[in-house]
Amino acid sequence: MTTTAAPPQSIATVGLTTAPSWLSERLADGAHPDAARAFDLAREAFIAGRRIDMGSLAGTLGVDRTSLFRWVGNRDALLSEVLWSLAVPTLVQAEHATADGSGGARVAGILTHFVDDLITADYFRQFLRREPARALRLLTTKESPIQRRYVATADWLVRRELGATPLGGAIDPPGLAYLLVRMSESFTYADLISGDTPSAERARVAFRLLLRVDG
Repeated sequence: MTTTAAPPQSIATVGLTTAPSWLSERLADGAHPDAARAFDLAREAFIAGRRIDMGSLAGTLGVDRTSLFRWVGNRDALLSEVLWSLAVPTLVQAEHATADGSGGARVAGILTHFVDDLITADYFRQFLRREPARALRLLTTKESPIQRRYVATADWLVRRELGATPLGGAIDPPGLAYLLVRMSESFTYADLISGDTPSAERARVAFRLLLRVDG
């Protein structure tokens, strides 16, 4: 009996593989074109800076709200998948931008690029200003899969760049990944959390300190 090896993980796939959702699985299997169509329209609206409204989306699709909910779940579920679908290319871009680095410096570089892109993306900041409480709940708690996927991605980066015993074994990869993500969130959403100004530069300094990167 032969078994098929799992495809290698990448920064684009590890989060979704680690923390799939009912909707992400429906979108991935190709068997639910109605769900994919609703998702694509919602994503377009979000990028255009518009609020994703389930009633308006159902009307655009020519169905009732009940059908839309059956296709994609509730609004939070749909928003979570839209947000993560935009995070993935941002992470990939950050990885490409740091291709010359390695070790803790590369982990810090990737996360800094990611924070900077989130801070400077107008449509994302519009969402944060428009729905701050929902945004923090979906982005920074385990209520949606987004944070779990981000932590899994950071864990994968830590293991790739620093091995199974990062920082001389002072902390394990999951613990370090969680600290990096919470640090990332603190600087990205500083205006919502503490009334401070979001700052990729301060995030960069903090990442490098935590990862013991000299210079």
